Amino acid sequence: MNRPRMLLIAASVAMANLAHAAPLDATNPFAKPSTLQYGYPAFDKIRNEHFAPAFEAGMREQAREVEAIANNKAAPTFENTIVAMERSGRLLNRVSTVFGTLVGSYTNDSLQALDKELAPKLAAHGDAIRLNPKLFQRIQALYAKRDRLGLDAESAYLIERYHTDFVRAGAKLSSADKQKLREYNSKLAALQTQFSQNVLKEVNASAFVVDTREELAGLPESAIVAASAEARKRGLDGKFVIPVVNTTQQGPLSQLSVRGTREKLLSISAVRGSRGGEFDNRDIVLQLARLRAERAELLGYSSHAAYSLEDQTAKDTTAVNKLLSDLAVPAVRNARKEAAEIQEMIDAEKGGFKVAAQDWNYYSDKVRAAKYAFDANQLKPYFELDRVLHDGAFFAANKLWGITFKQRKDLPTYDADVRVYDVFEENGEHLAIFVLDPYARPNKRGGAWMGALVSQSTLLGNKPVITNNLNLAKPAPGEPTLLTWDEVRTTFHEFGHGTHGWFSKVKYPRFSGTSVPRDYVELPSQVYEMWMAWPEVLANYAKHYQTGAPMPKELLDKLRASQKFNEGYRTTEYLAAAVLDQRWHQLGSKAIPGNVKSFEEQALKEAGLDFAPVPPRYSSTYFSHAFSGGYSAGYYSYLWAERLDADAGEWFKENGGLQRKNGERFRQMVLSKGGTMDAVQMYRDFRGRDPVIAPLLERRGLN
Repeated sequence: MNRPRMLLIAASVAMANLAHAAPLDATNPFAKPSTLQYGYPAFDKIRNEHFAPAFEAGMREQAREVEAIANNKAAPTFENTIVAMERSGRLLNRVSTVFGTLVGSYTNDSLQALDKELAPKLAAHGDAIRLNPKLFQRIQALYAKRDRLGLDAESAYLIERYHTDFVRAGAKLSSADKQKLREYNSKLAALQTQFSQNVLKEVNASAFVVDTREELAGLPESAIVAASAEARKRGLDGKFVIPVVNTTQQGPLSQLSVRGTREKLLSISAVRGSRGGEFDNRDIVLQLARLRAERAELLGYSSHAAYSLEDQTAKDTTAVNKLLSDLAVPAVRNARKEAAEIQEMIDAEKGGFKVAAQDWNYYSDKVRAAKYAFDANQLKPYFELDRVLHDGAFFAANKLWGITFKQRKDLPTYDADVRVYDVFEENGEHLAIFVLDPYARPNKRGGAWMGALVSQSTLLGNKPVITNNLNLAKPAPGEPTLLTWDEVRTTFHEFGHGTHGWFSKVKYPRFSGTSVPRDYVELPSQVYEMWMAWPEVLANYAKHYQTGAPMPKELLDKLRASQKFNEGYRTTEYLAAAVLDQRWHQLGSKAIPGNVKSFEEQALKEAGLDFAPVPPRYSSTYFSHAFSGGYSAGYYSYLWAERLDADAGEWFKENGGLQRKNGERFRQMVLSKGGTMDAVQMYRDFRGRDPVIAPLLERRGLN
């Protein structure tokens, strides 16, 4: 789940100074909870100017709440300390979730400026809470006697998590070291925000401008028309513009037949954030690596990765390094075999060149066509967005859980393309609201992610409002949205994250939905990917967008036969990025290099992943997972979770597959529990044993 950078609950000035500021104007839409169902945000009433005062008021409110808890003269109890903390910050949470959604999905200059201004201030308030000695003293007292409080399992675990959260945030540091920590957190928050904004601005600035139609040979006419329209929007009449997406490889590379055009497009993509100018991220990468390492050392850890992984299911760098290194050799071996097949194709066409990164997608599609007698583009007419969603993702969910979806038009959205659905239980009970934002926009960050506008909690009486963001290319008016197989996978993946949000059945906000270790959060989403190719599901949605005819059996058989095709490339590309993330974040503060590119080259060489035709999925200067905060030292988690998901997939197959009883078991034992227990034990309870790696190796053709 490439989730958005979530805002910390934080404030701009010392708590002692907040209580005297003016209250929030009653006309501000954040002043009171939204009156729309489940507290759904009133996007039609929210303006840029509402955010700053709402943040200030929300911070003041929580500051007062926390001070009251910390200074309570009564002895600490679970209710007057832990539960009171869970109830705090309601206003701040309302404005933070909406602001975070818009910054990721519908940003503008005003929001970006405020985001930069808020980042260090937000970090300061997070510190003011977690470094409050009186508050920690109360938490520590409850932690020491937690086994004697007679609490239910979720409540007892909540005390443990609060204690861990505060200790990891520096609650046990000396006063002097706490001040150093505050300075680190402030600087890091500002730099991470700057990195994220640079990535978005560089994507728009790096759009590929083409002078002639001939250079776009191979692209379908609809794509050329869209490129011409994009150029006109940018004041480049007569030219063609192809926007650059967040990954190194770019979709049009699989279709562009002019090698020079492919080379230019990939070159533009690969140098983002490292070509000089105001959006250059190289120095920011070095600063982030150093500051994170110094902060980790202050907290008693050898590196940022050691600090981060301690609180994940992987636990330490040794386990992560072993996973990555165990897969690197077979992955690159398979990628080299694939490259040899591509080279044979190039030679057969008398191309006269050695396969390079810009050639891979174009020629791998030709190899696929030769080996399996079909072109991946033959699939797209059978993957129209509405059918994939309604007859695919929704259909599978109905089979597994009996739930249904109904689109509604009465709730406001921030963009006309955003869709809103009610989610109903089989008995008609309203379960959740689901918000889908499918299309790419210049003011939307790249990738795909799930978020929560309202997180489920029985303590607060909240039912979930869950979002999915995709970045599909919006077709011309009147044209269908046709997806690639990978885009179908992404749609199912994010929908799987959605199930984690709307099936959450926890009491405390701290545990809601996806509030689990980062290397466990991808389990539900990757399990749900399985259903995209499940025969009953695929047959239900894979129908021609014009005729409604089902995908021919011959094409379907070829699709199934080719499932492991190009897995060497896909695994190597991913591993290279995961290794870069780990290498940066396993450095001590004295070992930070001076040159980003040289460090990347050396790290990939040492890992055995320096295979030029397969560049990393992300290079450091546009690697938002690693340097915008959310997944730093955590990009490995997709593969770590895939080990669980592949193993869980075998359980589903062993027990009859797409059946209600299987869905209900997964719902009750995984999806509903959120973060209410140790994730390793949660999986063990569901599966009946620890996961094994064999299904993952089989899936990726690495066995």
